[in-house]
Amino acid sequence: MQLSEQEIIRREKLNKLVEMGINAFPAEEYVITDTTESIKQNFSESKQVKIAGRLMSRRIQGKASFAELQDSTGRIQIYFNRDEICAGEDKTLYNEVYKHLLDIGDIIGIEGELFTTQVGEKTVLVKNFTLLTKALRPLPQAKTDENGVVHDAFNDAELRYRQRYVDLTVNPHVKEIFVKRTKLFNAMRTFFNDAGYFEVETPILQSIPGGAAARPFITHHNALDIPLYLRIANELYLKRLIVGGFDGVYEFSKNFRNEGMDRTHNPEFTAMEIYVAYKDYNWMMDFTEKLLEFCATSVNGSSESVFGEHTISWKAPYPRVSMTEAILKYTGFDITGKSEQELFDFAKSIGIEVNETMGKGKLIDEIFGEKCEGNFIQPTFITDYPVEMSPLTKKHRSKEGLTERFELMVCGKEIANAYSELNDPIDQRERFEEQLKLSEKGDDEATGFIDEDFLRALEYGMPPTSGLGIGMDRLIMFLTNNPSIQEVLFFPQMKPEKATPQIELGDDEKVILEILGSQEEPMELNEVKNRSHLSGKKWDKASKTLTKAGIAKVEKIDEVLWMKMA
Repeated sequence: MQLSEQEIIRREKLNKLVEMGINAFPAEEYVITDTTESIKQNFSESKQVKIAGRLMSRRIQGKASFAELQDSTGRIQIYFNRDEICAGEDKTLYNEVYKHLLDIGDIIGIEGELFTTQVGEKTVLVKNFTLLTKALRPLPQAKTDENGVVHDAFNDAELRYRQRYVDLTVNPHVKEIFVKRTKLFNAMRTFFNDAGYFEVETPILQSIPGGAAARPFITHHNALDIPLYLRIANELYLKRLIVGGFDGVYEFSKNFRNEGMDRTHNPEFTAMEIYVAYKDYNWMMDFTEKLLEFCATSVNGSSESVFGEHTISWKAPYPRVSMTEAILKYTGFDITGKSEQELFDFAKSIGIEVNETMGKGKLIDEIFGEKCEGNFIQPTFITDYPVEMSPLTKKHRSKEGLTERFELMVCGKEIANAYSELNDPIDQRERFEEQLKLSEKGDDEATGFIDEDFLRALEYGMPPTSGLGIGMDRLIMFLTNNPSIQEVLFFPQMKPEKATPQIELGDDEKVILEILGSQEEPMELNEVKNRSHLSGKKWDKASKTLTKAGIAKVEKIDEVLWMKMA
């Protein structure tokens, strides 16, 4: 393993600590009495405290030093004084251990008493400290120059998602997203539990992937010698429980779909599905808008949230627009009664990519997605989907060719999907068979299986039921103003990490990387050079270091040299 200069120095310090008899990774419990937050909320002069956290900054001035300690609740100033820590003749703990062998990022325990500095800063006077963990890698340290420009901030998206542990440490505001995520789950549970519904768990490994139209991940069970699939949805199992006599069940499920990745899709995601007996999709619309108003208020303290340039009102009720009305309004085309060929021709005429594998449902879905979705900014229920798009939904009670289904659109994205559930086993078998035909035709998102056990369950009788599914990751994106799903997942799926040489970058190399990292597209080499304000000699050395290490790349396009991150 190739170590940077800083990593080598830290390992040398570790060895010196060992030689001094100091365990840099002690096992015994370190009992704390306070947190940085509780100290600030219940501050009292001369109060004795015992806290622990990560050393984040320090300013050593001879026999005294101010520093910052960060724990899970925030940061607080701490004051080291050599004579307070080392009351006797031996000053080793301060002079050697604190000043020379500790580093930014080390985790320490502090015993001390509270006082207020002359400038009014609440501070802990350190009486004793204990090294709890030696950090062998340096944390990124942001620096602000004389012009107020911040350098070396840990803001590269790929690094932040790949090294979330560093992101949470040096960008503590990121933690608030995940605090709100947990608040959302808790609020939704409270709403369901108060309504008398029951939280359950269903299988992740399934013999038949069902409940949605998606490409599954496949694995193999060695003992049974059978293929198994990671679930794409939990719908069919929850309906089995309604057959079994539960009036209302819900589950927060990890689902897996072997499809593309982008700013709103991750192959592993969290969905909530709830099924309530003796209800229909009209009841579920009322229930959903009340649920989301409750959740938004629980998470943000308000029924409004900001997403990009939009202020979203989650306050019930929400508008209700049929899919037929939406397509007619935004394309001028009435899909009512149209054949597959007519839909195909129209989609092609308005520039939508189509192919012979697409059935009526897929064609309508593409038309709506391309021409209508983006127009619905405030929460809006899109209702009454064509039967071809909804293989698990009851046919509409009064509108031929449609189903009792709605999707909730927010800022042009679907965040919820709900039905009056199909409970006629004969109709359900016909729908499955139609999906199977589409699969055989080449539609890789159509269901290629018929779940005979689910059909058998329906034959025992499932009461009239309404079901709702909500994409939890997408919902929290809207509630925390994050346009990327990667921001609301602790550990989003990433491409394999490139093996890059670990080199110690100087200030000149960091200046160039800061410029390249400021935009996604390649930049003209001369522009990067001019913006760096480096002399010719320094520029040549720094740029060669970056390209040789494979960190940056220079390409010649149309006689112009371009530079970008590798």
